Amino acid sequence: MNTLTIDVVSDVVCPWCYIGKRHLDRALELWRAEQPDCAVTVHWRPFFLNPDTPEAGEPYRPFLEKKFGGPKQLEELWQRVGEAGSKAGIAFAFEKIELRANTLAAHRLIHLAQKVGADATATGGLVEALFAAQFLEGRHVGDRQVLAAVAGACGMDAPAVLRYLESDEDAEAVRGGAAEAGRMGINGVPFFIFNQRLAASGAQPPEALLQVMREAGAAAA
Repeated sequence: MNTLTIDVVSDVVCPWCYIGKRHLDRALELWRAEQPDCAVTVHWRPFFLNPDTPEAGEPYRPFLEKKFGGPKQLEELWQRVGEAGSKAGIAFAFEKIELRANTLAAHRLIHLAQKVGADATATGGLVEALFAAQFLEGRHVGDRQVLAAVAGACGMDAPAVLRYLESDEDAEAVRGGAAEAGRMGINGVPFFIFNQRLAASGAQPPEALLQVMREAGAAAA
């Protein structure tokens, strides 16, 4: 097999998507050890976990307590996610997050990185940095200044990124991408599509993702 294309549908405010990315990273390490001559392309596709989030954001914990049934239920959820994250090398710091973020601008930033031709490794580094900003540092990933700073730290031109984010460029393309995911029946993330043939839903273990990669490769042979 000479090529493997992976479409990842996710949202940067989804903790399971962060875990899913780490699992995908490990699965790709295993895949490259098995298939060193295979060219891998990873494409990140938008999904809005909370599409009704105000552009300026809103208080994080009160929203989640209402969504999940109260403080006790939220703490239990955070514990479960934290345990899963720890196994993937993620030390979630939910207590640092003050604002629930509207992620349109973050998705536009990822879209821009892919549009200007950043390779899968570079774009993956940006996505990792966005997850880290949200879940490790508690930064507001709906803020354009924050996003430009994250982009700059990843080697992009921060002032140019800020000008882009302050415009409406590609906003409709991103919204259209999220709508397409809905038309495909994707209503939860992370969601992985391999060679446009096989799919895996949820933050599955690396070994499970690797197996789907093998099956996609066999189907393409």
